[in-house]
Amino acid sequence: MPKNLLEHINSPEELKKLSIGELQKLAIELRRFIIDIVASKEGHLGASLGVVELTIALHYVFDAPSDNLVWDVGHQAYGHKLLTGRREVFHTNRQKDGISGFPKREESVYDAFGVGHSSTAISAVLGMALAAQLKGEKDRQHIAVVGDASIASGMAFEGLNHAGVTDANMLVILNDNAIGIDPSVGALKDYLTSVKEGKNPRANNMIKSLHFDYYGPIDGHDLPRLIKELERLKQIKGPKFLHVITTKGKGLKQAEENQVKYHAPGKFNKETGELIKREESEFPSKFQDVFGLTLVELAEVNKKIVGITPAMPTGSSLKFMMDAFPDRALDVGIAEQHAVTLAAGMATEGLIPFCAIYSTFLQRAYDQVIHDVALQNLPVVFCLDRAGLVGEDGATHQGVYDIAYLNCIPNMVIATPLNELELRNLLYTAQLGIDYPLAIRYPRGKGYINYSWKLPFEKINIGSVSQIKKGNKFAFISVGTIGNNVIKAMALSNSEDWSHYHFSFVKPLNEKALHSICQQYEKIITIEDGTVKGGFGSVVSQFVTANYPGLSVQILGIKDEFIEHATVLEQQQACRIDIESIVEIINK
Repeated sequence: MPKNLLEHINSPEELKKLSIGELQKLAIELRRFIIDIVASKEGHLGASLGVVELTIALHYVFDAPSDNLVWDVGHQAYGHKLLTGRREVFHTNRQKDGISGFPKREESVYDAFGVGHSSTAISAVLGMALAAQLKGEKDRQHIAVVGDASIASGMAFEGLNHAGVTDANMLVILNDNAIGIDPSVGALKDYLTSVKEGKNPRANNMIKSLHFDYYGPIDGHDLPRLIKELERLKQIKGPKFLHVITTKGKGLKQAEENQVKYHAPGKFNKETGELIKREESEFPSKFQDVFGLTLVELAEVNKKIVGITPAMPTGSSLKFMMDAFPDRALDVGIAEQHAVTLAAGMATEGLIPFCAIYSTFLQRAYDQVIHDVALQNLPVVFCLDRAGLVGEDGATHQGVYDIAYLNCIPNMVIATPLNELELRNLLYTAQLGIDYPLAIRYPRGKGYINYSWKLPFEKINIGSVSQIKKGNKFAFISVGTIGNNVIKAMALSNSEDWSHYHFSFVKPLNEKALHSICQQYEKIITIEDGTVKGGFGSVVSQFVTANYPGLSVQILGIKDEFIEHATVLEQQQACRIDIESIVEIINK
C-alpha cells in the first residue's frame, strides 16, 4: 500500500482500484488534506468534512461523469473536487483565477451542475434523468446529495413531487446532520429527528407517499455499509431516496463541537483546530451587527417590530433579537418566498416586519416581493445584507443585482446608507411608520466609522441627498457604501475640480437635487456597487438625457458579466470602482 494514497488519485477510475481497507485509509487522508488547506486558505470546512465517506462511496460505486452527481449548494464538495483531478490546484480555492468554492460546469466534467444556492439539486437531477430517458440512455445514474436544511425548501419539495410520478432513474441522498449554516428548524427537522431516534416506526411513509423507494437511515461514516447500500440501489430503477446520518465537521473536534462557527471558520491552527484570532479593534463594527443590535434596541420600545430571516440568523445577526425576543424573531429555514409573504401577512395586521435576507437570496423570492408586498403596498422592511461585491464566494453570491431588480417595482423605496450610522438611522426611520415597502441594502463585514455608532437616533428624510465635497467643474454621485471609496480617493487627489454627492436613496430619485447638480457641472460620474445595466447610473442617465441632453454622464459599477471569486478589492479593481481607479479619473 502506498504511503499516501491521495497523491495517486487523480480521477474516480483510480479510486475504484482500491480495496475497502484502502478506501478507509483514503478517507483519513482526504479529511486531513481538507483541514490542512482550509486552515491557511480559508473556505467552507464543516460540510465537506462531514461527507468524506459518502463522497468516496459515490465515486467508487457510480461512474461519473457519465453518471450525474449533483451536490446541493456545494459547500460539501471539497472532497469531490480533490478526487476529480483538482488536488494540485486546490490551494487556489476561492482565490482570483483559482478554482471555485462551489461545483462549476466550466471547471470540470465531473461538476454536472453549477450550484451555490440551495435546493436546486433534485430538480436539476430530475431534468438530467428525464433527458437521458428521451435520449435512450436509461442505464445512466443521476444522484442528488441534499442536506436536511436544503430539503425543507419549497423548490426541493417541488422536485420531489414531480419526480415521484415519473420513472426517472434518480437517487436522492439526504445528508442529515441537523444543521445547515445554523441549526435546521421547522417541523420537517423534528420529523427527521424522530426517524433517526426510532420514535416513528412509520416514519418513511412521508417519502414513500411521494412514490419514492425509501431506504435508511444509515450511518454516513460507515464506508463499507455505504458502498454496499449504493451498489444495491444502483440496480433498482426509478426514483429512490437514501437517508444518511452524518456529523458536520467530522474529524476535527472543534468543528464537531461548534458546527456554526466552523462552517466557514476563517484561518485556524491545522494541528489544534483553534481559530487564529485576528487583531481587530472594536470599531468599525460589522454592518450586520449594527443591524441586529439596533433592531433589538428599537424592539425594546416598539412592540410592533418583528424580525424574519430565511436560515441566516447568525450571518444576518438577527440572532441578537432571537435571543432577546424569541417570540418576535423567526428563522423560517431556507424558504425565502415564504419569508417574504409571511412578512406581508404580518404587515396586514399592523406589525412592522424587518425581513433580513442576503441580497443574492432575495432573488429567489422576486415574485413574492412584487405580488405579495409591492402590489399591495405593504410596509415590509427588507434588510438586504451582503449587498454589493461579496468576494470569495463568487458569482453565485454577488449582491449586485438588487438595485436593478427592485428599482423597476412600483411602490418600492430603496435606501443605500453610506455607513453604519446611516444604516442605524434608516432602521429607526422605518419603524416610526411607513406606508410603503422599503429595501435597505448594506454590505458584508466591517463598516467605516472608528467610533461608537450608538448615537441618539435621527430621522432620515426619504430621498435625502448630502454634499460631501464641493468642487468647481465635475461631480461624482454615489449610492451606498462605495461612496467611501470616492471620499478616500478625493482625499488622496486633493483636486478642487470635483464635487461629491451621496444619494441615500436610489428610489425615489431626488430630481430636485439632480436638477441642481446638472445645472452646476460639466460632467457627472455615477458610481455604485451594483450592475450598470438597469442600476442607479442608468436612472440618472435617463434623467439627464431627458432634461440636459448636452451634459456628459459616465456610469461606474459592476460590468455586464458575472464577477468571479476573488477578494472584494480585486473585484473592485476589475470593475474600476476601487480607490486607485477613482483617483486616476479625478487626476485626468
